[in-house]
Amino acid sequence: MPKMIFINLPVKDIAAATRFYEAIGCRKNEQFSDDNASSMVWSDTITFQLLTQDYFTTFATKPIANAHETVGMLIALSCDSRKDVDSITEAAAAAGGKADIREPQDMGFMYLRTFEDPDGHVFEPAWMDMEAASTTVSE
Repeated sequence: MPKMIFINLPVKDIAAATRFYEAIGCRKNEQFSDDNASSMVWSDTITFQLLTQDYFTTFATKPIANAHETVGMLIALSCDSRKDVDSITEAAAAAGGKADIREPQDMGFMYLRTFEDPDGHVFEPAWMDMEAASTTVSE
């Protein structure tokens, strides 16, 4: 079995959050979804587990942070092209998120933008030209 990552995120509205994650390219895994959770598959090895806030508290001993006011993590998503970075960011904004919460970064060999989901969780879709990056880094 490959190593996998399951990112558990507290959400206020499970239906709205599910629609948002579908809009940015995730697929809902019905087998692991119910009224308290939506299992949103990003890739073969990465899944976002969207959990209602009440259900999330059954797994955590600390209070849930208000992600609109504080940042606990940045979730970077690799993209296949600059166009894909733009597409996912625009889809996020159209689905109720906030696009470009900071200026887009264009370093030539790497391009990234930043968006928030409706619950304030921060994502950074990024594209990198690995060949150009290795040349840039070694100089």
